[in-house]
Amino acid sequence: MFRTYLLTAWKVFMRRKLFTAINLLCIVLTLVVLMVIASLLETAFRPSGVEGKSDRFLQVLMMRMESPTRSNQSTSLLGYKMVDKYLKPMPGVERVAATTMPTSVSVYQGERVSELQMRRADADYWKILDFRLLAGRLPNAHDDAAGRMIAVLNASTARRLFPGAPQAAIGQRIDVGGQLFEVAGVVEDAMHLNAFADIWAPITTFASSDYRNELRGPFATLILAKRAEDLPGIQAQVERIAKGVVHDDPAQWKHIYFWADSKLDVFSRILLNGGQEDESGAGKLLAGIAAAMLVFMLLPALNLVNLNTGRIMERRAEIGVRKAFGATSTQLAVQLVIENVLLCLAGGLIAFGASIGVLAWLEGAGLIPYLKVELNLAVFGWGMLIATVFGLLSGVLPAWKMSRLDPVNALKGGA
Repeated sequence: MFRTYLLTAWKVFMRRKLFTAINLLCIVLTLVVLMVIASLLETAFRPSGVEGKSDRFLQVLMMRMESPTRSNQSTSLLGYKMVDKYLKPMPGVERVAATTMPTSVSVYQGERVSELQMRRADADYWKILDFRLLAGRLPNAHDDAAGRMIAVLNASTARRLFPGAPQAAIGQRIDVGGQLFEVAGVVEDAMHLNAFADIWAPITTFASSDYRNELRGPFATLILAKRAEDLPGIQAQVERIAKGVVHDDPAQWKHIYFWADSKLDVFSRILLNGGQEDESGAGKLLAGIAAAMLVFMLLPALNLVNLNTGRIMERRAEIGVRKAFGATSTQLAVQLVIENVLLCLAGGLIAFGASIGVLAWLEGAGLIPYLKVELNLAVFGWGMLIATVFGLLSGVLPAWKMSRLDPVNALKGGA
């Protein structure tokens, strides 16, 4: 029976090639957008490569301070004193790293000036993130303790400043905002939240040591757990630590809050509440993304309903003949739905190839710096599932309607 359904579907598709092409185009365009967005979201929230340990590290990015009466609030990043005094001594974790967020700096080479993004990070940062070293070495604890003026460049920046192989940059000196650094290493480009930068240097290379005494400043913290199962306990521990922080001016700021977040929680907290609430809002963000994707899929599905109704209306005589020879409404409805699902699955396969091309174009176009994203089997599987749902949504109603045609009216060309 199923083989008969397949043969019938193939003949129907080939009989009206233009109609089939229009349906396929609508399906492919919709699925390409969904697959590309899904790939970008997976790259952001479930990264591999440089942030391959993200399943067992958390980030403390935002801090909220409130006055004794809670009438005034201030939200900021953490200062180094907050990280070093309160978070670094945490028991039961593998590592705690401090890093600044990327800031714009000017790099001088004679009369040439390059505007680049720079981070300062401690040695633990290089142990938590898995940068691929292309040349030279990475900073270590001895560099931090000695305050060595060394820098690490990413591959694109190394080629920009010192054309040639990555090794050509090693040992070169660069003037960064008036400070002279020696290039110690070159790493592969990375665009993830915690890894994005053009230049890295040890924290101890700050021009002034005042940063050591600041409770708020330009820092974020990465906390690496020994096991993924330890993350909930670490989150609870960080909240307890925040409650025990005493501000340098307790008369102005008495209540202090910060949270150990996953990558999804970090994005949610930034996008939805800016650190103004204890809940990150990750559930709301996911619900919003799911709702947006459903609405996006629903609109073309409604168009396909109209296209399918028109296509099926042309087959009234066929439906009438089949009913006259004993075909049931269920058999006819199943046939029509299978045809639509097969068309959507074919569109899914085409969309998979087209999505690979779109992602390759996005990587090459440089719209997102250092973007590297792959369309993996998980995303492909979800895409084919969406294609099946898409086929069911757009095929059930026309199929049910036409399967209930009176055979006499159908043979006469009526509805």
